[in-house]
Amino acid sequence: MAKRDDKNKDAPKVEVKRSSRKKPAATDMKDIGAAAGAAPVEVKMTALDFSTAQPEAIKRVQKIDAKGRSYATGRRKDAVARVWLQRGNGKVTVNGRDQAVYFARQTQRLILNQPFLIVESVGHFDIVCTVKGGGLSGQAGAVRHGISRALENFDPQYRPALKKAGMLTRDSRVVERKKVGKHGARRTKQWAKR
Repeated sequence: MAKRDDKNKDAPKVEVKRSSRKKPAATDMKDIGAAAGAAPVEVKMTALDFSTAQPEAIKRVQKIDAKGRSYATGRRKDAVARVWLQRGNGKVTVNGRDQAVYFARQTQRLILNQPFLIVESVGHFDIVCTVKGGGLSGQAGAVRHGISRALENFDPQYRPALKKAGMLTRDSRVVERKKVGKHGARRTKQWAKR
């Protein structure tokens, strides 16, 4: 039976049978040509049965450090947030300040707390995060993304609800670059008829 290399594990098995009688050593050019085509080869193909093969489920494990915290990084626009989550009474600290001080707008605080509403654990975790880059809106989205990923690391059972709500997916929308000859990305120069 022919060997299969590791790259082609899923390829069908090929059985090759060669005739068992020995050929005399080739001494002339005519003998070499005859020897090259003389060995008859039988090829028998057998297909592998993949109908019973079940995809192996990915086993997700809890990722907690020695202090009982789970860590995750969140991103949105140009903002990057590093988030540490641990059991507590719901205190959220952003860059050393309370969330109500750092994110003055109510909408930004709502964005921040969406992952807790989805997994029904408002007030069960303390959050310490550092965020940099972008504006406050992007930073709020980055912290939300980081909290969602930290919740998944803390308890993998939260993953289905967070994934369904789209909290684990990084929002890839960014500002379109300015083009040459335009005022912005698409805004054309003012046109005057006269």
